[in-house]
Amino acid sequence: MHFLYLLWPDKIFTAQQRREILLNNCAPEILKKNVLHLRMNIDDEFSTVKSPAPKWYKGAALVATVSVDCSDDREKLPIKTLLENAGFSVGCYQVEQSIYKDYGDNQHFHKRDWPDGQRSPSVQMVTLLTRPKKLSPQEWIKRWHGNMSPVSEQLQPRARYVRNVILDKTEDSPAFDGAVEEAWPSAEHITNPFLFYCAENPLQLAKNMARLMKAVTHFHQLHKIRTVTMSEYFIKS
Repeated sequence: MHFLYLLWPDKIFTAQQRREILLNNCAPEILKKNVLHLRMNIDDEFSTVKSPAPKWYKGAALVATVSVDCSDDREKLPIKTLLENAGFSVGCYQVEQSIYKDYGDNQHFHKRDWPDGQRSPSVQMVTLLTRPKKLSPQEWIKRWHGNMSPVSEQLQPRARYVRNVILDKTEDSPAFDGAVEEAWPSAEHITNPFLFYCAENPLQLAKNMARLMKAVTHFHQLHKIRTVTMSEYFIKS
């Protein structure tokens, strides 16, 4: 079973303290629970790229995600409690995860060659999704997986693209319907619009931007998208 924990600030930490707490304190304790896989995205001191998406929502931005594979769901709540005790407000979600593209699956990046525990040499972007009420869950997934994913893969130079469809959540967790984890080859691939949209000239840039915007608004409302940039750490792969 796959669980995704979304972390917001509860106590005040510096970016470095946040990384040290999650990697040095929380990760070893989570591994003791006999998890199959563990990966963390953290807004730490190495995450210096500003998100390209505007912050149109109230409240604090997401500061980390913890992705865990467990053999049974009895570890779900103890892990949530562990993260809360470390100083975070935590949403706990059971998800169906699909890796649309992994490192090395396209021309934009090489296969993963760095060890567990080391920061990935890419820029991670995490986006939380809320299904528009006018779309049924089936239609929403169809538009997301069947249209948005292939269009964005064609128009954007992502190194890795992971989709998380939220199936269930604990009662006290904020309501979201999905989460996307995208790895980009470098900071410049996010800050330079010609790289971000795989465009060679202004005309192609305008066309690619318009096509991608059409795909995004076909399955989502722009003002509800929540995107943050982070550092990625494979702890147990």
